[in-house]
Amino acid sequence: MMIETQIRKRGVSSPRVLEAMASVRRHEFVPLEFRNDAYADKPLPIGEGQTISQPYMVAAMTDALELTGTERVLEIGTGSGYQAAVLSVLVSQVLTVESHTSLALAAQERLTNLGYTNVHVHNGDGSAGFPDAAPFDAILVTAGAPGIPQIIASQLRDGGRLVIPVGDRDNQELVRAQMENGQLKSRVLFNCKFVPLLGRYGWDRLDRKLP
Repeated sequence: MMIETQIRKRGVSSPRVLEAMASVRRHEFVPLEFRNDAYADKPLPIGEGQTISQPYMVAAMTDALELTGTERVLEIGTGSGYQAAVLSVLVSQVLTVESHTSLALAAQERLTNLGYTNVHVHNGDGSAGFPDAAPFDAILVTAGAPGIPQIIASQLRDGGRLVIPVGDRDNQELVRAQMENGQLKSRVLFNCKFVPLLGRYGWDRLDRKLP
């Protein structure tokens, strides 16, 4: 029902993305007290002021990356690990960065226990990407940024795709960008609302835009 009513009917038609969404059990990534709503059309709290995104948003962002199966993907904002699990079904390797230590540790344990062995969780400032492992074929940012951090864009290979929410702390636009001959070409997909991207190249904890 989640696939049909929340995702397919809203325009996500990629068979690979739909199969990936169907294969990952969302209730495994939701705190026990919210499991009755695990497949509802809404984000849910996961602790540390963070959320697991609504199923449609996970599917739409994944679809926008246009994954073929061989990619190395960087995810910024691991959260519970749900988005990383969906990506892992579709690509060769997922490297995901989470700034909250408790969430990073819990996500790694959860993903390992569920058998998602091609996902590697790192604890750190995701607003800087993960330059030590760059370049990436695709980058997915699951928190709202004041703009596209140049340091993240620079970690894309030529032809690589980036999907990121951009805007102020309360409202953003989901942007898809692609690196073409050293230039980042971007377009807006739709309006959205995410928790803020905190860190050196995002927002600080006092609501100030960082350089």
